[in-house]
Amino acid sequence: MKFCSECGNTVVHRIPEGDNLPRFICEHCDIIHYQNPKLIVGCLPVWNEQVLLCKRAIEPSYGLWTLPAGFMENQESLEEAALRESREEANANLDIQNIYSVISLPHINQIYVLYRAKLLDLDFYAGSESLDVQLFNEADIPWEQLAFKTIERTLKQYFEDRTQNTFPTHTSVISRRNRLGEKKDIIR
Repeated sequence: MKFCSECGNTVVHRIPEGDNLPRFICEHCDIIHYQNPKLIVGCLPVWNEQVLLCKRAIEPSYGLWTLPAGFMENQESLEEAALRESREEANANLDIQNIYSVISLPHINQIYVLYRAKLLDLDFYAGSESLDVQLFNEADIPWEQLAFKTIERTLKQYFEDRTQNTFPTHTSVISRRNRLGEKKDIIR
């Protein structure tokens, strides 16, 4: 950030009085510009033994498979965002069951919140952000063509939970650390 969105003057990056983290501050109008993680919200749509996946028509990860999810908008609830994204990407009619997966990605300032949801009908089709939408049995999931680690983790956990017919909320962290010049995924 270089300029204040309130008055247009340049900002400085420092720790404000009474705070413990550096923030962008306008010294002209005294506005502190907080930057917070983005929420990605979506669903794990289920029909009998199958899950619904979308083939991405946008970057990042164009042409790879994902669950219907995207950035939460202002003035919507988590549930509204999950249902909206499912309609935009898969035109899916869903009944949300429970928050299933919460995954923090601190290295890119994102938090994924994915609901387990029941597909109400088979009238789904690809929306403008999807090339294709399909139901998959566990054995047919295109594991090597999944767009994001968050989706892979959520699907693997779901199929494991399904064997016991219990679906608790799972929380985890995926972060990148630079050690000896190498980037590695650290999963907790």
